[in-house]
Amino acid sequence: CESVNLHLKSLTKEQFVIQYALWFRWTNCTELFLEVFDVLQDTETTEVDLGLMKLTSCLERALGDVYLLIGKDCPFLLRDLLASEQLAVVFGQAVMNVLRVFIGSPYGLNLRNVLWHGFASPQEIPAKYCAMLLFLTAGLGQLLETYLMQTKCILVHRPYVTFMSLDELGVFPDLNHETLSIAEELVKLSSFVLKTMLPFWMAALTAFKQSRYADCVILLLPQLEVGLRLLFTTTNKCPNRLLTAEMLAKHLDNEEVNQLPAVLQEPTMEFLWDFLNHQEGPRIRDRLSHGEINLEAFPREVANQIVAFAITLLCRFSDEDMFAFKVVINIMVSEDFFSVVLDQYMPQNFYSSDDRIDSVLTERLLIELCDTHICTLYSPRPVLETVVVFRKISTQCHQVSEKVIANTELRYKQWMNKTLRSRQRHNYLRMLNSIKFLSPVLRLILVLIALELVNIHLVSKKNPPEYQQYLKFLKSILQYTENLVTYTSPEKNKWDETMELTNKTLIRIRKICDRKLMLMQLNGLFVKSSEKVLL
Repeated sequence: CESVNLHLKSLTKEQFVIQYALWFRWTNCTELFLEVFDVLQDTETTEVDLGLMKLTSCLERALGDVYLLIGKDCPFLLRDLLASEQLAVVFGQAVMNVLRVFIGSPYGLNLRNVLWHGFASPQEIPAKYCAMLLFLTAGLGQLLETYLMQTKCILVHRPYVTFMSLDELGVFPDLNHETLSIAEELVKLSSFVLKTMLPFWMAALTAFKQSRYADCVILLLPQLEVGLRLLFTTTNKCPNRLLTAEMLAKHLDNEEVNQLPAVLQEPTMEFLWDFLNHQEGPRIRDRLSHGEINLEAFPREVANQIVAFAITLLCRFSDEDMFAFKVVINIMVSEDFFSVVLDQYMPQNFYSSDDRIDSVLTERLLIELCDTHICTLYSPRPVLETVVVFRKISTQCHQVSEKVIANTELRYKQWMNKTLRSRQRHNYLRMLNSIKFLSPVLRLILVLIALELVNIHLVSKKNPPEYQQYLKFLKSILQYTENLVTYTSPEKNKWDETMELTNKTLIRIRKICDRKLMLMQLNGLFVKSSEKVLL
């Protein structure tokens, strides 16, 4: 490692590019690896660590692409990937053994995990290891080219993960320069920060101010883990668990209840779950550390949320009077979900006085439901499965509403301008008649989802056959809303079929209600207030 480091340091950037750039192309991150060369010459305390974390994540992603030349399902864990027969076929077992010494086993240097889990302080990892991994990556590129020439295979890079609906992730306000400056002072005061780790925190805040959002989050996530790990061991009085702390677990190894959620409180734990762990959440740490995200296009919105969340923890564990600076965490699934429902999903432009579902009653009911707290931590699998279906149904309802509203506005303008052909006029009139029926039905479905959601934990009381029957019903509603998206599109204009399908769905809903299979019917809390709407 020393020899490799001295060799690379003896090269100019131009010489390095000429000799090595070609052999980094297989990673699909050539520029990043060329930038890591600059890190070797850098004296900044955190640059080597940041370079290594980025290098190892991109290397893992590239190795996964190579694995898929032969294998089918790429292993999720790096240690399993490096130990695979598939990579040994391409690169040779001896080469993979060397790589495992550096990043693939807790019995070796284990550089990737040591850094990504926050176990290394600044400058604790020598630059020579970064140089060696850079050198090894180029060597892997040479071996891969030989293999591809022999087998006539083509290396295909998997697409990066794209964050969808970033506006829905917004819990905190946008951070400005003044707030970040105060945060830099707060970092020095908070007991949440290990003093040896202070350079990482400062570098993360600097990166955010410089719009290097991926760098910011990569530096910050391990430090959040360090602080939470120390808090976990202190709160649960188990200093022996410092290396193996499972902060988000409900119970400890001895089956005692984890006390960390009680200290952090539910909204904080919900944020951690949603951003870091939940299968349908952004899973920032996993995706960054496994190279699934394009670092050059990392969204500011995500970085803003992580930094703001970190600031709330700094405030909470600060001895100074920083209350005026604190950002309130307010994450509640019901509020977030139903504010969207009320503002966007319900096609209010098309309410009519003869709706079978009274719009005023519907809105009052939804507002009442919005005020109901729903505990989301440690939800059992049936709860999570059911919520997923609810979310998909609401998404389809949203799409139907948006399409119908846009189409109606367009056709209205064309009608007034007398530019509609005979068939288009006919379709427009059928659409208007259908909307009078379709609008309240969509609101009915949203009310049903709302009522079921506030009673969601009762799903665990259903026996397996009842649960499967209930889930089958929800999936039939989902199928109905998916069909609506298709039928109501301007290309299809299947308004007669839409009405027929809607009638069948209403009959199905009535039957399920009559058989008392709905969750709300297991809890009388909202049944009375919703009885008029449902009947």
